[in-house]
Amino acid sequence: MQLPRIRRRRVQGEPTHLGIMVLVLLGVGVLAAAGSGLDDPESPGAPAPHGRAPAGPTLRMAWAQPPTSLDPAFATDHTAQNLVWNLSDPLVRLDPLRRPLPSLARRWEFAEDGRHVRFFLRKDGRWTNGESVTAHDFEFAWKRLLSPDLDSPLAPQLFGIVGAQKYNHCEDDCETARGAVGVRAEGNWVLDVTLRARAPWFPAAVASPAFLAVPRSIVTRVPDGWSDPETIVTNGPFRLARLTDTGFSLVRNGRWRGRRHVVLGGVEARFLADPAVREQAFDEGNVQALDGASLPAADVPALRERREYQAYPSLETKAFAFNIRTIPDPHQRRAMALAVDRRALIENVTRGDEYPAVRITPPGVLGAATLPASPWFPPGGDLSAARAELAKAAAVRRRLTLLRIDEPGTRGVAFALRDAWKALGIQTTVRSSPPDEFLAFEGPLSLDSVDVYQADVDASAPDAWPPLSLWTCRSEWNKSNFCNARYDRFLEAARHEPDAAVRQGLYGAAEEVLSGEDGSVPAVALYSPTYANLESLSIRDTFRIDPLGLVDLAAVDPG
Repeated sequence: MQLPRIRRRRVQGEPTHLGIMVLVLLGVGVLAAAGSGLDDPESPGAPAPHGRAPAGPTLRMAWAQPPTSLDPAFATDHTAQNLVWNLSDPLVRLDPLRRPLPSLARRWEFAEDGRHVRFFLRKDGRWTNGESVTAHDFEFAWKRLLSPDLDSPLAPQLFGIVGAQKYNHCEDDCETARGAVGVRAEGNWVLDVTLRARAPWFPAAVASPAFLAVPRSIVTRVPDGWSDPETIVTNGPFRLARLTDTGFSLVRNGRWRGRRHVVLGGVEARFLADPAVREQAFDEGNVQALDGASLPAADVPALRERREYQAYPSLETKAFAFNIRTIPDPHQRRAMALAVDRRALIENVTRGDEYPAVRITPPGVLGAATLPASPWFPPGGDLSAARAELAKAAAVRRRLTLLRIDEPGTRGVAFALRDAWKALGIQTTVRSSPPDEFLAFEGPLSLDSVDVYQADVDASAPDAWPPLSLWTCRSEWNKSNFCNARYDRFLEAARHEPDAAVRQGLYGAAEEVLSGEDGSVPAVALYSPTYANLESLSIRDTFRIDPLGLVDLAAVDPG
């Protein structure tokens, strides 16, 4: 399978892809104690003979789409992120409670200032060509991802590192800017990182696929073809055996340091885009698990009753934001939020086992349950309260334009909002825009543009800082014209706070500014999607999808 090459220079002023709107650095809860990795470090062994799968059961899966890339710098879709994750050995993994655990980094330590962190690598990491995985590979990979010539959409995830954003945006003397990025290999086994501000959650943020290593010696020799399916060099629990337009095969990597802990001999995957066909393949026993991408909406109520059904929380809140300049009265914004029946929206429109949103912060982030629920986002809506709140508005804008992303599922949601607001005497015109053109400009909305726009809140890591930082005054993804100095102070204090409990209190105060009793309500939070899935009972206890949408195939044991 020939994957597209995605290397080009970003033109000055050119908008980045919509996906960047939700890929904001860094957050992830409690810093776990850093200890050893696997119980029994192993010396690298010979790989399994080429063309023959290692001993062990084969997991059969169905995935919704082929990957767009096997390069971690461009792994933005669900399949690509899962493939690169299972082909790679990250510094850090997350446990089921979303706490960081050592992986290729056996431990890490912070300096007293909280801005310098050193990762101490294990010495038994190996690439599939036999070379050692070193700190130089990680330094090279992170700076490569930030390169303005590469134009990776995942670069913002590293902007918490000193000099990262400046290098990514540089136009002159970029080599000097590259050298100033706060990532440095100290010999082969220590990676030193300097952060812009204290960030105690940074080790957990490193669990994102954006922070994976690439084989420096190979990429420098073959920069455009190193990740082609036929020649890719990886370092994780599996290696790629086959990738075509119809599916892929993985086999256990005989050189991986923890190979004795992997039960599966391999994975056979099929690409089945139609949710109904995916469900049928599972029911007929052709696959043992789906990838959590989607299920037929009409079947979900019945599927919930099956033991094979699982629903995992995501790190996303589906929302529509207001243009504060055209809808300046918070009473109108609160009224419009109150008017939406989120339960009816889920049951009659989305029908995907979503959760009604009770706050702007997604529920999957660490500590979200301690954040306050908004009085303006009642799950069942409250039309009487909405009318009473609207009556308090000094000025009401009665004709609105709503802009949605032209992708499956958003049309029904947009029209449900239109109907809910019609009951308040507000007329809404719904427009759509292709994903690559949606709000493709820098800066906030103007008076002559849209009044309401789709603004899904997606965290790049399971902590409240990434989604809440979207609403700060200087955030390039905040196009709503919302700006509150008190809110920004809460977020800045949280960014520097090492104590998780205190940080959660600051997040709660920030959420109150957004959606509390006296909140500005810059957006209508609607629901949080789940990764709804079907899984064979034989793997149910070991197969899971984490809040980032990743499946750790090395942990799966069919029993």
